[in-house]
Amino acid sequence: MSATKKAQAEQHSLTSQVGGARGRGRPRHDIDLGAVADAVAQLFAEGGFEAVTIPSTAERLSVSRATLYRTVPTKEDLLGILFERSMTELVQHARAVVEEHEGIREQLYGLIRVHIDAAIRMRHYMPVFFGGAGLPPEVFDRWHGLSRAYEKIWCDTVEFAMTDGVLERSDPVVTTRLLLGMCIWVSRWYRPEEKHSAEEIAEAAIRLLHFHGGTSAEHR
Repeated sequence: MSATKKAQAEQHSLTSQVGGARGRGRPRHDIDLGAVADAVAQLFAEGGFEAVTIPSTAERLSVSRATLYRTVPTKEDLLGILFERSMTELVQHARAVVEEHEGIREQLYGLIRVHIDAAIRMRHYMPVFFGGAGLPPEVFDRWHGLSRAYEKIWCDTVEFAMTDGVLERSDPVVTTRLLLGMCIWVSRWYRPEEKHSAEEIAEAAIRLLHFHGGTSAEHR
């Protein structure tokens, strides 16, 4: 199954599991979970964690609270929709980078670019996102599985990079988590007014890995 089809299946699973079955005789109201995720992300950006509520999301979607409650009954479910979509996209983009590039160096650098871009786009909720806090148990389980899959893509790439001499030999899991931590931290200090692009920040991070031989141009 392709990454796109997997993402669609996972999103369909979330649709089925969030909110439960429709009551008999109750009118059907379809809620676009993609629109819900967008609304929650906007609320996070505007007011942080406390700004995300069922009423504020319903208002942003131009639907009644009752309509939204039928599909998304709690704030935790709202967070789950956003976080699961974000994690699914991250895994999908990481797999695409690995499949697109044959060279291990290009794969590693591509993963860094993907994660720094995500850290900037999701900076308003990235710290909460990678902690998994506040998610419903069933959503947390799926989020945890996606998170582990994402880390494995990174870890495999890091281990191959060590084998090929792109990185110094060390514990690949520890090295992976250090690299991820470096990228995630961008979400804490990034400020649009400083006018540093995601590409510029990624290039600076990549240069930190140039520990031996050759010029910067050779390592791009």
